[in-house]
Amino acid sequence: MKRYMKHFGTAFACVFILAVIIFYACIGENSYIAVQDNMDLFIAQFAMLRNSGTFFGLGSAAPFLGGVSRDVLPSELSLYTLLYMFLPSFAAYVTGYVLKVVIAIVSCRLLFLDMVQEKNEHTENLATLTGLLYGVLNLFPAFGIPFSAIPLIVYLLRKVYAEKSLKWYVLIFLYPFISYFSYIGFFIIGYLFVAVIIFWIKDRKFPLSLFISMILLSLGSVVFEYRLFYMMLFSDTATIRDTMVQTYFGTGDMLREMWDVFLNGMMHIEDVHKYVILPVCGIYFLILNGSYIVKKNVKGMFTDIFNLCALLLVLDCVVYGLYYSEFVNNLIKTVVPPLTGFQYNRTVFFNPFIWCAMLFIIVYRLSGMGKKAATALGYILVMAAGAAVLLSPTRYNDLYNTAFYTVRQNVFGNVNDDLNYREFYSADLFKEIKKDIGYEDGDWAVAYGMHPAVLEYNGISTLDGYLGFYPQSYKEDFRKIIAPALERKENTRIYFDEWGARCYLYSGTDDTIVMATKSMTGVTDRDIYIDTDALKDLGCKYLFSRIELSNAADVGLSLIGEYSGYGSPYTIYVYTSD
Repeated sequence: MKRYMKHFGTAFACVFILAVIIFYACIGENSYIAVQDNMDLFIAQFAMLRNSGTFFGLGSAAPFLGGVSRDVLPSELSLYTLLYMFLPSFAAYVTGYVLKVVIAIVSCRLLFLDMVQEKNEHTENLATLTGLLYGVLNLFPAFGIPFSAIPLIVYLLRKVYAEKSLKWYVLIFLYPFISYFSYIGFFIIGYLFVAVIIFWIKDRKFPLSLFISMILLSLGSVVFEYRLFYMMLFSDTATIRDTMVQTYFGTGDMLREMWDVFLNGMMHIEDVHKYVILPVCGIYFLILNGSYIVKKNVKGMFTDIFNLCALLLVLDCVVYGLYYSEFVNNLIKTVVPPLTGFQYNRTVFFNPFIWCAMLFIIVYRLSGMGKKAATALGYILVMAAGAAVLLSPTRYNDLYNTAFYTVRQNVFGNVNDDLNYREFYSADLFKEIKKDIGYEDGDWAVAYGMHPAVLEYNGISTLDGYLGFYPQSYKEDFRKIIAPALERKENTRIYFDEWGARCYLYSGTDDTIVMATKSMTGVTDRDIYIDTDALKDLGCKYLFSRIELSNAADVGLSLIGEYSGYGSPYTIYVYTSD
């Protein structure tokens, strides 16, 4: 039994990964994949780059947002990005998920086993299972691999500090290939800079290996994300980032924001730690520090790694809240002008790993007690935390959502209004539409009542699109098109003028008409409010709409055709402004 138990963690992880692969292979593109900041953004853009041959293009224009520079999109020198170059988009998405889980398992196992003093079959199993837990957290899909690789860079830095071997330096330089500078890399370099100072003071010796690592990590980031650094350092084009309006809170609201992100995480990191990990860590925190107080070992409280992790969590949440302080932002703007507008509150992206690391510390210490009940409790805690993640219907829990909607539809006969992957993009329908209207590459179009990503995915060049970094001048040109709608809806005007990342056609009546659903429930006005002359000035030839426009002739649009079928829930009305 002991022999089999030795490999339990690895076997369990392998079975899970195999089950995921089989699951998606069976359901395929009928899977329910998260739309927000996912199918409406990166998946479509990667498909667009591959289809247009601009994936590796230098100085080229991408066929959306009127021909925005390819350089504003993710670098091709990234593991996740490359998947979409060499695999069909859905296969790339699933492969990215599997790689995220594998990298998390390997990274956590390497780090945790490097940190512990005693290793046995339970330590190895718990390290593997905690890595699996971290891997299945439903975080921002496009950056799932960078999230999962956080423990790997900690491991590499520990090794280079202890051994100073060339291989560790090389791996640190290559690390940005699986990371992402804006979300993760910048902060790792910042933490490393602080670590250099701390170790310099602590050891009374300059930590040259960590300093070299910081330089190599910075150089690697420049190499692997050269497009980003080129835009940051050498482009003087004003972007929408310059005009985005920062939201500021009062002290009370900032404190509530800190508490909320501590308890719930935030939109891109819904790790549901509050259901298992938080209460377990909270109870252990009280027991641990209570024992230090009883033993009158106050110093031990401040050196215990569990407490240090807890402190990091709190600091990240405090920084997240301070991001909404007008005083702090003005101070940064004055002291470090290049960081004006930078989202430094992304330090909170490290919290999901810290929560998992804290759980491992607990279960490792339980297994070290030498009691079967304590060891068994450790396994139960990790498995319970994993179950909470997999069974919570969070935004990016594709496994749960796909299983839920598939069972509900195929077993109980309930029709889902949500769109699965195949339905959202409706590739067969758009292939027929393009053939029927004689669409030619480079013909500009816009979408109405659906995400422009649907058109981008299907090889249609769009004047609209979703991107957080594009020229301010284009935003102003596009605004002329939607000015009639913005004049009618103040909240929409604020949304576009003060943010503007979703450069869409908006309704002049309804809050939203862009729905990732089969039905168009909620659309109360079928008139479109646009400046058709401004649309023509940008070279628009087609308008693809899920809504049959009641005032098309009045605004100078002509209906070419109405299209449906091919397994799509859409009815698409194609208009021309010619």
